[in-house]
Formats: sequence, C-alpha cells, structure tokens
Amino acid sequence: MEDQKILLQKIVEGIQEKKGKKIITADLSAIDSASAEYFIICEGGSTMQVSAIADNIREYTQQETGIKPFGYDGYQNSQWIVLDYGNIYVHVFLPEYREYYKLEQLWSDAKLTAFPDVE
Repeated sequence: MEDQKILLQKIVEGIQEKKGKKIITADLSAIDSASAEYFIICEGGSTMQVSAIADNIREYTQQETGIKPFGYDGYQNSQWIVLDYGNIYVHVFLPEYREYYKLEQLWSDAKLTAFPDVE
C-alpha cells in the first residue's frame, strides 16, 4: 500500500516534469467492477507532448522506484496513451480525446483528486 502511494506520487511528478496539464487521480479501490485501484489522468497539448509525458513517466518512475509498467499502448497516434502499472493505469490524452472519452465522468463514483498545473 505504501509502495503504491509512492508510485502514484512519482507518476504525478513525471507528468509535472513535462508540463502535463489537468492531472487527476481517481481512487477506484471502493468500486468492485473497476479493473484497477487508481487511474491517473492528464493531458498534453500536442501528440509530441503526449508521447513525451508518457516516456517521462516510464523513465522517471523506473529511475525513482525501479518499477516499469507491465505494458503500454497508444504510441501509434499519441492521442491517448495508457500505461499499465498493475493496480494503477495512467491515461495521457490530447484534450479533445479526454473530453470525448470522459473517464472522470465514467468513474464518477471514484474519489477524484486534482493536482495544480506546473508552469
């Protein structure tokens, strides 16, 4: 549990390093049907930034914690990249795709925590 909190923190720091915006963590642990305990959702302003954020999350968290994602997908078009850390899924979106899929509303039963944008 403590390791998971550290991993969540390091993922958020990895996003902030690359100026990812509108970072939200969704605590899904109380939802039986959820496929993970946490979602971390953020966005980048371009496909290049979305890729850079996802790359930095992978590099930074491995460097800081030694943990690598089990898998990832979405680099083909970099509109929505998902990183699978087991009980934590990280979603990096372009703003229009985040708006279209509305993960925050889909999991509205979850406890949502927002992080301030870093300039």
